[in-house]
Amino acid sequence: CRVLAGYAGPLRVWIVFFTDIQRAIQLSVPDGLRVLVMRRMMMRLVERLAEQERAAAVVTGENLGQVASQTIESIAAINAVTQLPVLRPLIGADKTEIVARAEAIGTYDISIRPYEDCCSLFVPPHPRTQPGLQEADEAERGLPVGALIDAALQRSERLTITPRWARDPVGVGS
Repeated sequence: CRVLAGYAGPLRVWIVFFTDIQRAIQLSVPDGLRVLVMRRMMMRLVERLAEQERAAAVVTGENLGQVASQTIESIAAINAVTQLPVLRPLIGADKTEIVARAEAIGTYDISIRPYEDCCSLFVPPHPRTQPGLQEADEAERGLPVGALIDAALQRSERLTITPRWARDPVGVGS
Protein backbone atom coordinates (compact mmCIF):
# COMPACT_ATOMS: atom_id res chain seq x y z
CA CYS A 1 0.00 0.00 0.00
CA ARG A 2 2.87 2.35 0.72
CA VAL A 3 3.99 2.14 -2.93
CA LEU A 4 0.48 3.00 -4.13
CA ALA A 5 0.27 5.84 -1.59
CA GLY A 6 3.25 7.35 -3.40
CA TYR A 7 0.97 7.83 -6.41
CA ALA A 8 -2.34 8.60 -4.72
CA GLY A 9 -1.33 10.24 -1.45
CA PRO A 10 -2.41 8.90 1.95
CA LEU A 11 -4.62 5.81 1.66
CA ARG A 12 -7.23 4.64 4.14
CA VAL A 13 -6.96 0.88 4.50
CA TRP A 14 -9.36 -1.30 6.44
CA ILE A 15 -8.16 -4.50 8.08
CA VAL A 16 -11.17 -6.79 8.39
CA PHE A 17 -10.82 -10.05 10.29
CA PHE A 18 -12.42 -12.53 7.91
CA THR A 19 -11.49 -15.87 9.46
CA ASP A 20 -14.77 -16.37 11.35
CA ILE A 21 -16.69 -15.81 8.11
CA GLN A 22 -14.45 -18.30 6.31
CA ARG A 23 -14.95 -20.92 8.99
CA ALA A 24 -18.73 -20.51 8.78
CA ILE A 25 -18.54 -20.84 4.99
CA GLN A 26 -16.32 -23.91 5.27
CA LEU A 27 -18.86 -25.59 7.56
CA SER A 28 -22.01 -24.90 5.57
CA VAL A 29 -21.24 -24.11 1.91
CA PRO A 30 -20.50 -26.80 -0.71
CA ASP A 31 -16.80 -26.94 -1.69
CA GLY A 32 -17.23 -25.68 -5.24
CA LEU A 33 -19.09 -22.54 -4.15
CA ARG A 34 -16.93 -21.47 -1.20
CA VAL A 35 -14.77 -18.98 -3.09
CA LEU A 36 -17.85 -17.41 -4.65
CA VAL A 37 -19.58 -17.07 -1.28
CA MET A 38 -16.38 -15.63 0.24
CA ARG A 39 -16.27 -13.01 -2.52
CA ARG A 40 -19.94 -12.17 -1.98
CA MET A 41 -19.27 -11.71 1.74
CA MET A 42 -16.28 -9.49 0.94
CA MET A 43 -18.46 -7.38 -1.32
CA ARG A 44 -21.03 -6.96 1.46
CA LEU A 45 -18.24 -5.85 3.80
CA VAL A 46 -16.90 -3.42 1.19
CA GLU A 47 -20.36 -1.96 0.65
CA ARG A 48 -20.76 -1.25 4.36
CA LEU A 49 -17.28 0.26 4.62
CA ALA A 50 -17.89 2.36 1.49
CA GLU A 51 -21.06 3.69 3.08
CA GLN A 52 -19.09 4.61 6.20
CA GLU A 53 -16.35 6.28 4.13
CA ARG A 54 -18.88 7.96 1.81
CA ALA A 55 -17.26 6.27 -1.18
CA ALA A 56 -19.30 6.31 -4.37
CA ALA A 57 -17.77 3.13 -5.82
CA VAL A 58 -15.21 0.41 -5.21
CA VAL A 59 -12.29 -0.44 -7.50
CA THR A 60 -11.04 -4.03 -7.79
CA GLY A 61 -8.16 -5.67 -9.63
CA GLU A 62 -10.34 -8.40 -11.12
CA ASN A 63 -9.39 -9.66 -14.54
CA LEU A 64 -11.84 -11.72 -16.57
CA GLY A 65 -10.95 -15.39 -16.64
CA GLN A 66 -7.78 -15.26 -14.51
CA VAL A 67 -9.30 -17.39 -11.73
CA ALA A 68 -12.56 -19.26 -11.10
CA SER A 69 -14.19 -16.34 -9.29
CA GLN A 70 -13.54 -14.04 -12.25
CA THR A 71 -15.81 -15.55 -14.89
CA ILE A 72 -18.82 -13.58 -16.14
CA GLU A 73 -21.15 -15.89 -14.19
CA SER A 74 -19.18 -15.52 -10.96
CA ILE A 75 -18.88 -11.75 -11.31
CA ALA A 76 -22.65 -11.48 -11.88
CA ALA A 77 -23.33 -13.57 -8.75
CA ILE A 78 -20.90 -11.42 -6.74
CA ASN A 79 -22.39 -8.14 -8.02
CA ALA A 80 -25.88 -9.29 -7.05
CA VAL A 81 -25.22 -8.64 -3.34
CA THR A 82 -24.33 -4.94 -3.68
CA GLN A 83 -25.82 -1.73 -4.99
CA LEU A 84 -22.35 -0.18 -5.01
CA PRO A 85 -20.83 0.43 -8.45
CA VAL A 86 -17.81 -1.86 -8.91
CA LEU A 87 -15.09 -0.52 -11.20
CA ARG A 88 -12.75 -3.09 -12.74
CA PRO A 89 -10.09 -1.26 -14.77
CA LEU A 90 -8.13 -4.47 -15.48
CA ILE A 91 -11.13 -6.59 -16.53
CA GLY A 92 -10.03 -7.04 -20.16
CA ALA A 93 -6.27 -6.69 -19.81
CA ASP A 94 -4.06 -9.67 -20.55
CA LYS A 95 -1.65 -10.96 -17.94
CA THR A 96 1.48 -9.56 -19.62
CA GLU A 97 -0.10 -6.10 -19.70
CA ILE A 98 -0.96 -6.33 -15.99
CA VAL A 99 2.56 -7.49 -15.11
CA ALA A 100 4.04 -4.62 -17.16
CA ARG A 101 1.88 -2.08 -15.32
CA ALA A 102 2.83 -3.56 -11.94
CA GLU A 103 6.53 -3.44 -12.86
CA ALA A 104 6.21 0.16 -14.03
CA ILE A 105 4.78 1.35 -10.71
CA GLY A 106 7.00 -0.82 -8.54
CA THR A 107 4.43 -3.29 -7.20
CA TYR A 108 5.25 -6.44 -9.17
CA ASP A 109 7.97 -7.74 -6.84
CA ILE A 110 5.61 -7.23 -3.90
CA SER A 111 2.79 -9.06 -5.69
CA ILE A 112 4.80 -12.25 -6.23
CA ARG A 113 6.03 -12.63 -2.67
CA PRO A 114 4.86 -15.92 -1.18
CA TYR A 115 2.15 -15.55 1.44
CA GLU A 116 -1.01 -17.27 2.55
CA ASP A 117 -3.88 -14.94 1.88
CA CYS A 118 -7.39 -15.32 3.19
CA CYS A 119 -8.59 -17.21 0.12
CA SER A 120 -5.69 -19.61 -0.38
CA LEU A 121 -6.08 -21.09 3.10
CA PHE A 122 -9.71 -22.05 2.51
CA VAL A 123 -9.91 -22.50 -1.26
CA PRO A 124 -11.28 -25.85 -2.43
CA PRO A 125 -9.38 -27.84 -5.07
CA HIS A 126 -12.08 -27.35 -7.73
CA PRO A 127 -14.09 -24.12 -7.39
CA ARG A 128 -17.10 -23.73 -9.69
CA THR A 129 -16.43 -21.46 -12.65
CA GLN A 130 -20.01 -20.92 -13.82
CA PRO A 131 -22.27 -20.74 -10.77
CA GLY A 132 -25.77 -19.39 -11.17
CA LEU A 133 -27.18 -16.62 -9.01
CA GLN A 134 -29.88 -18.90 -7.60
CA GLU A 135 -27.22 -21.49 -6.73
CA ALA A 136 -25.15 -18.83 -4.93
CA ASP A 137 -28.19 -17.62 -2.97
CA GLU A 138 -29.05 -21.20 -2.03
CA ALA A 139 -25.49 -21.88 -0.82
CA GLU A 140 -25.74 -18.95 1.60
CA ARG A 141 -29.08 -19.94 3.14
CA GLY A 142 -27.45 -21.66 6.13
CA LEU A 143 -25.25 -18.68 6.96
CA PRO A 144 -26.16 -15.91 9.42
CA VAL A 145 -24.94 -13.36 6.85
CA GLY A 146 -25.91 -10.18 8.71
CA ALA A 147 -24.46 -11.34 12.03
CA LEU A 148 -21.19 -12.45 10.41
CA ILE A 149 -20.80 -9.12 8.60
CA ASP A 150 -21.62 -7.11 11.74
CA ALA A 151 -19.12 -9.09 13.86
CA ALA A 152 -16.34 -8.69 11.29
CA LEU A 153 -16.92 -4.95 11.01
CA GLN A 154 -16.95 -4.50 14.78
CA ARG A 155 -13.44 -5.98 14.95
CA SER A 156 -12.11 -4.12 11.90
CA GLU A 157 -9.33 -1.56 12.09
CA ARG A 158 -8.75 1.50 9.94
CA LEU A 159 -5.19 2.50 9.06
CA THR A 160 -3.85 5.43 7.11
CA ILE A 161 -0.90 4.54 4.90
CA THR A 162 1.29 7.48 3.97
CA PRO A 163 3.83 7.60 1.17
CA ARG A 164 7.49 7.47 2.19
CA TRP A 165 8.03 11.07 1.10
CA ALA A 166 5.32 12.25 3.52
CA ARG A 167 7.19 10.74 6.48
CA ASP A 168 10.69 11.48 5.22
CA PRO A 169 10.55 14.53 2.92
CA VAL A 170 14.31 14.77 2.39
CA GLY A 171 14.80 11.10 1.52
CA VAL A 172 17.06 10.31 4.49
CA GLY A 173 15.29 7.02 5.27
CA SER A 174 15.08 5.78 1.69
